[in-house]
Amino acid sequence: MMKKKWVSLLTLSSIVMLTACGTGGTGSKSASSSKASSGEKVVIKYWTANGGKIEEAKQILVKKFNESQNKIEVQQANQGTYDDLNAKVQAAFAAGNAPAVFDLEISSTGIFSRSGMLADLTPLAARDEAQVNIKDFIPGLMGNAYVDGKLYGIPFMRSTPIFYKNVSMLKDAGLDPAGPKSWAELEQYGRVLKAKGKTPLTMAVGVWEYEALVAQSGGKVISDDNKKATFNSPEGVAPVEFWKKMSDDGLIKFTVGKTAGADADKDWTNQLSAFKIGSTAGVSASMEVAKGNNFEMATSFMPANKQYGVPTGGCHLSITSKLSNAEKEATWEFIKFMTTKENTIYQHKYVGYLPSRLSALQSEELQTYYKEFPQYKVASDQLQYAVLRPSANGYAEISKTIIDAMTKAILEKDVKPQDAMNEAAEKANKLLSK
Repeated sequence: MMKKKWVSLLTLSSIVMLTACGTGGTGSKSASSSKASSGEKVVIKYWTANGGKIEEAKQILVKKFNESQNKIEVQQANQGTYDDLNAKVQAAFAAGNAPAVFDLEISSTGIFSRSGMLADLTPLAARDEAQVNIKDFIPGLMGNAYVDGKLYGIPFMRSTPIFYKNVSMLKDAGLDPAGPKSWAELEQYGRVLKAKGKTPLTMAVGVWEYEALVAQSGGKVISDDNKKATFNSPEGVAPVEFWKKMSDDGLIKFTVGKTAGADADKDWTNQLSAFKIGSTAGVSASMEVAKGNNFEMATSFMPANKQYGVPTGGCHLSITSKLSNAEKEATWEFIKFMTTKENTIYQHKYVGYLPSRLSALQSEELQTYYKEFPQYKVASDQLQYAVLRPSANGYAEISKTIIDAMTKAILEKDVKPQDAMNEAAEKANKLLSK
């Protein structure tokens, strides 16, 4: 998952209003760059997020789809981060020229669907149940695909945050590579590594990681009815208190700014830090880094507090709502292709994203693969402790408020975590009441 910032509710509302006033619906520009007509290919636009091996895998699958038949042509275009992609889809939708299909980051499903930008996939999935087999998707990945009882996305490249470990560094420090398995053990490991002149863990102040630690503490970020911020509860404040203590003691180095995530990753790559928290989407690339830098790497569950807990992440494939029937059917055929058992196995092995289907996870091919590369299996095993990401319409702004509050509490000595989260909760409740 690649975790990124979400869509602004105010921006999205403005764009939907502009759409209603200006373009006049499906009679204007279509989401496809050509209309379906007898004997002609239906051309559909597919907009993607993220780069590197993630984008490579998508390009390979799109090429495979285009070569598999002669009725549909998918034109793929990368739009940058999830944040960039969301903004561009909004603008294109307002102009009547949205892509037919795009990578929708899962926490944005609520606001996109409630604003009328997504096609309801429920009837298509029911009609083609024999092919799609919704029940075959891992249950822990389906929660954010539904909004108000309707299906708006098919799990594609899905993730959880996992714990990456430099096993060679741990062995050199006399530490058991099987750990740390808890917050307390992470602190213990950290003190040993610090004494050896190493930074135990470098990480950005991120809301995705924070959601994991809240779940591990037995709490929730937002109430189930999406009406109240609950992250200023004891369970929500505990992660910030832990991070502040670890930062003050020099056991976690926090990075900030636009390049915070990349900066944290560099410390791990350069063997300055023994641990990193990252998406399962980075398994393949991280294994290449470890091999290139001649160190042994392992992955594990994120260390637990009262219990294990982790949010899911990544994207669905979602269809925009202003398509002709021919375009919609063509796009649906593409989504079915991209999410087959065979293709979910392919992208899992190529990148590290979760195998979203039970049949893929249980396949002999993957079970054999895991014996050789157990680093890939951790994220799937960790799904038994997965929780939904918040889907409140205001969560875009709320997440930024949470990050700002945590950053202030962690890095400023005189700021108490409880006070910072109380202040953030007041702002969040105003957004949730709109």
